[in-house]
Amino acid sequence: MTVLRRAVQTTVAASTGFYLCLYGFGEPVAALYALFAPIALGPLSSISGAGRQRATVMLRALPFGLLLVAFGTALAASTWAAVAGMAIVGFVLGFAPVGGPRSAGAAPGLQLFYILACFPPYAPQTLPARLIGAGLGVLALAASSSLLFPGTSAPGYRARLADALDTAAAGAGSHVPVTRLREAGEQLRLSYVPPGKRPTGPGRTDRALTQAGAATRRLLQGLAELSAARGAAAVTDPSCDELLAHVAGVCTSAGASLRAGAGTPSVASLEATMERIQAERIRRSAPPHRSDFGVLRRQSSVLEIAAAAWIAVTALGIAERGRRPLPTPGDVFWYADLPTRQLWGRRISANLTRRSVWFQNAVRVALGLAAARLVAGTLDLAHGFWVLLAVLTLGRTTVGATWSAVRQAIAGNLVGAAAAGVLLLTVGQHSDVYAAMLVPVMLVAFVLGPLWGIVYAQGLFTFLVALVFAQVTPVSWQLSEVRLIDVVTGSTIGLLCGLLAWPAGGHREVRRTMADLLRACGDLIPPTADLVTNPAAPSRASLPTLPLLHRLRLAEAAYAQYRNEPTTDQERAPADWHAVLIVAHETLQGTHRLLRFDLTANGPPPDGRRPTHAVPEQAVAQPVLVDLDAWLTGIARQLDRITTSVPTSPARRAPTRAH
Repeated sequence: MTVLRRAVQTTVAASTGFYLCLYGFGEPVAALYALFAPIALGPLSSISGAGRQRATVMLRALPFGLLLVAFGTALAASTWAAVAGMAIVGFVLGFAPVGGPRSAGAAPGLQLFYILACFPPYAPQTLPARLIGAGLGVLALAASSSLLFPGTSAPGYRARLADALDTAAAGAGSHVPVTRLREAGEQLRLSYVPPGKRPTGPGRTDRALTQAGAATRRLLQGLAELSAARGAAAVTDPSCDELLAHVAGVCTSAGASLRAGAGTPSVASLEATMERIQAERIRRSAPPHRSDFGVLRRQSSVLEIAAAAWIAVTALGIAERGRRPLPTPGDVFWYADLPTRQLWGRRISANLTRRSVWFQNAVRVALGLAAARLVAGTLDLAHGFWVLLAVLTLGRTTVGATWSAVRQAIAGNLVGAAAAGVLLLTVGQHSDVYAAMLVPVMLVAFVLGPLWGIVYAQGLFTFLVALVFAQVTPVSWQLSEVRLIDVVTGSTIGLLCGLLAWPAGGHREVRRTMADLLRACGDLIPPTADLVTNPAAPSRASLPTLPLLHRLRLAEAAYAQYRNEPTTDQERAPADWHAVLIVAHETLQGTHRLLRFDLTANGPPPDGRRPTHAVPEQAVAQPVLVDLDAWLTGIARQLDRITTSVPTSPARRAPTRAH
């Protein structure tokens, strides 16, 4: 239904602008731009959401599109100037996903605005007609998206968080099936969220929502483990019940606030309860007292759950109000103080590295489009923009996927070119026939292309452009031949660029970034353990967590691309990369939680009273060691899963056993 709705919207917008400019105003240049602009921001883009949301994105993209038309028109005077401009535009728009889904959605389509304008003839006098046609096309598409079958928007990330927090509140307050808790956590995975709804932008709000989602997933996972432990061996403790009741109350209030759009609840009471219970369990473990190990482990698990709830609700407060919480060990909310421009600067600079898949894709797109523009301009190919369009639409992140797309595209173009050639020979210069056929063919192309694949999309589009240009200027059956040659040329250039620039895509990069991420986790674990076991350490808030956060962002981007790429023979038994991401989140959360409580075995005296039995100065309390053991055990469990999932050759296993 979504495909049909958007096909109708694009067809109405493109045909309205084309007919109005060509037959109403007699402006063929404006007509072409009025037709291709809706195609650029429609089928060629990935703008998600309901009709009005998509229309808003289109209107915001319109000034950039018009600027690109003017830029391309000016640089069309020289092939080398146009090539340089194409490289710059290609890289900037290819790098746009670094800013999140809102900046990435229209980026592929915006490339077409420059591509159309940068080709000869150099005709600056046509710039007003080009701008009018492009503006009319985008406005028509925005209007049709808002008025014609606008559809309904999928639940946003805040709604998913509210549902997950309600489930967490139920799990903390009573027994909830383990499967329900885990399913609620899975719904917060970004791969399950529509692209336009993912909070992956560099701004404070998106960062806070992402952190709240990760903490809520960890909260639900902890509740699921606790629920499973209840069935296995019941260990009761009043302090655990009290803390879980606080967690349930905070989660309930936070969920209700998210739905109402009101301010998030305060976590001061939850934080005070956590500190009091930790102090009490440390005091009770000091000699001559003896604590039950099972109770200590359960308390540690519940404190971890409470810490996850504290992080989640505090992050939601930052997303709602943009206010920074009190300073915390490890500065877990480091982004809350920084201005938006600095957050953007950090995101961009962190991804200007060859290890970033966003950087790799931007370089690949820029090289491909620039090379295609150079070839088309040097060889003076007629309708040379089809060469660049082939590079833009057929390029994939792996050379194997690109070759598969190219083969299908050539097959589809052969069929489409043959059909268009027969039509042009049969009908000749009777433009009224082409005008009558344009709308139904356009609708069929925009419906069947997304549903049936590249072969149908390319074949129908070839037939469609023949109908368009047959109305604009006298053409012959050779137009189909030109289209086919241009597509083959663009496909060859795209294949060569894919072969030379990171041909394996995310399949290879995910291994590198995950390895770097694990090393960053390893660098953080020893100093955390040292600080926990050395209460006299001068600073407990100086752990370098930002390198791990940087590696985590690169790994998440590589993993997201990897999940969207076809599997290869080498990946028949892929490693559990998602478990690596869990290790990173557990490392960050555990570091934060363990360093929250700067308590030794002496502990703070209750009500000003001193302990009845003296303990060694600066001794480490048993509960602190239990918390540390639980943290390390959880990480080790995930590492075992990763190790088991990685296919290891015998030649590599021998050194591991020796070590």
